[in-house]
Amino acid sequence: MYKVLTIIVCAILFTMGLARADDPSPAAMDAARRLVTTLRVTDQYKVLLPGILFSLRPVLSQDRPEIERDFDAAVPAILEAGQSKYSNSMIERAAAAYAANFSADELHAIEAFYGSAVGQKYTGKSHELSEIGRQIGDEISREATDEIKAQMTRLLRDKGHKL
Repeated sequence: MYKVLTIIVCAILFTMGLARADDPSPAAMDAARRLVTTLRVTDQYKVLLPGILFSLRPVLSQDRPEIERDFDAAVPAILEAGQSKYSNSMIERAAAAYAANFSADELHAIEAFYGSAVGQKYTGKSHELSEIGRQIGDEISREATDEIKAQMTRLLRDKGHKL
C-alpha cells in the first residue's frame, strides 16, 4: 500500500527534478522528516526486511541444519538492527528529496493533509486504488492491442499480404 504511494511521490519528485542549487534549509529538512514519518515510508521496508533475510537463508545455509539453526537464531537481532539502521537512512534520504523540492510551508501543508482523517483514508485506500488503476490499464491495453491488431491485419490483407 505504501509502496505504491511512495513510488507515485518519488515519480512526481523526479519529474520535478531532484536537485536544487542550494541545500535545503534546516526548517525544510525538519518538515520533510515529519512528512516522511507521517507517510510511514519506512513501513514498506520493515515488511520487506524479513523476506530479504529469509531469501538469504538457503544461500548461506546450503541445506546444512546447523547453519540453518544458527541463522534462525540470529534473525531477530539482525531484524532489529537492520530496521533501525536502514529506516533512519531511508527517512533521511526521502526527507532530503522532499526538502529539495518543496518549501517548509509546502511540506507542512502536505503533512497536514496526510495527517488528517482524509489523508489517512487516502493512504489506506491508495494501494487498492493503485491496484484498480493497474487493472484498468491492463484491460485497456489488451483491448487496444486486440483492436490495433485487427486493424493492422485488415490493412495488411487489403495490401495483398497473406497472414
